[in-house]
Amino acid sequence: MVAEKQSAPGKRSPWAPDRQDIIWIDCNPQVGQEMRDIHPFLVLSPRIFNAKTSLVIGLPMTTAEYNADNPFAVAVGQTKGRKAVQTRELQAFVWRTWPTLFQCVRGSFLQ
Repeated sequence: MVAEKQSAPGKRSPWAPDRQDIIWIDCNPQVGQEMRDIHPFLVLSPRIFNAKTSLVIGLPMTTAEYNADNPFAVAVGQTKGRKAVQTRELQAFVWRTWPTLFQCVRGSFLQ
């Protein structure tokens, strides 16, 4: 998927994840107890870093109920159903070559 972000009137630069974006990451293949399948991912690294290095650094998000007692799962959002950011699972992905990476509207997972 190629998306573009406006950089200046009349000019377009290639899309790159930006800090505070929520993107969808496919964590497969996985081994053992690692996260698997597609999860929302809160981007912590700034756009300029992501664009220059092709890496994105951030935290996975989850709706798993077993995180209710997890002190490292920070609850976010105000709708029913627990949504949490996994603060102990800082991860980095090579976003340009990752097979399924989707940009999500900023903050839509938190609504």
